[in-house]
Amino acid sequence: MYDNRNIVLHELIGLKAKVADSRDRTQKGISGTVVDETKNTLIILTKEGTRRISKRISTFKFIADKKVFTVHGSEIAFRPYERIEKSMKYYRKRHL
Repeated sequence: MYDNRNIVLHELIGLKAKVADSRDRTQKGISGTVVDETKNTLIILTKEGTRRISKRISTFKFIADKKVFTVHGSEIAFRPYERIEKSMKYYRKRHL
């Protein structure tokens, strides 16, 4: 079950996502389903095709369990298999 605190530890592939803010203005507002992930990017499937979004310069809104969670890209800027170990400092800082 996702909550505002543990969203940074969970698998993101398959979640609906929207780029809420980005230093790259061309990426702001992109929305769709996360289909893949690397250390530095999320790949989002949109109606127009796939888009590669830089994590560190973006803020995302993820929809899981009918709830919306806002996540800064720096909180998830790890390889998926490293996320549990390295995201713990962000997990502790996030509020429920």
